[in-house]
Formats: sequence, C-alpha cells, structure tokens
Amino acid sequence: QVHLVESGGGLVQAGGSLRLSCAASEIMFTIYRMGWYRQAPGKQRELVATISKGGRSTNYADSVKGRSTISRDNAKNTVYLQMNSLKPEDTAVYYCNAWSTGQDIWGQGTQVFVSS
Repeated sequence: QVHLVESGGGLVQAGGSLRLSCAASEIMFTIYRMGWYRQAPGKQRELVATISKGGRSTNYADSVKGRSTISRDNAKNTVYLQMNSLKPEDTAVYYCNAWSTGQDIWGQGTQVFVSS
C-alpha cells in the first residue's frame, strides 16, 4: 500500500510560484503513474497533470498548460508540481494520486491559495 504525503502549499500572490511535493512511502513507486488533481470550493475534483511511471510522458489540463511542470524523482519516491504565473483561479486543495491497475491512491491534499 502506497501512502502519499503532499507538501508545499500555501498562500501566494497572483503571478507567483509554488512547488508542490508528494512523497510516497512505498518502494514500488515506479509501478505507479503519478498525478496531481485539485478541487476548488464548490467544484468537482479535476485533473491538473499526470506523469508516466518512467517520467517520459506527461499530460496537463489546458488551464495549467505552459504554467506548470510535473516531474518525478523515482530515487526519492517523490513527484513534484512546479506552478508558475499563478492565478486566483488556481486556488484549490491539491491532491497527489498514484494509479496502477487495481490501485488508485490519494493523499490528504495541500491547500493553495492565490490572492489577487
């Protein structure tokens, strides 16, 4: 069982940057596609970005494309989300996800608040 712990959220002004981290406790980290999702108040959880097991393939929501970069360090069992040019509409709880066949694991989330 993989346990995910997110960090790096906080309060930032519009135009600023944040780097979110998600540390996984399971050494079989490399079998999981990793992703970041977010949920704003009153809205459904939505995809932000995903990265393949080996890190060679990434996918981004149109809303963050060009402003965000997902990466992973398989030696550290960690996935990152670098977010630049943040907007107030990026305000949400950001969740880390680990997915493999038959497994869909979520972290507890980290709050990002972008002030205008």
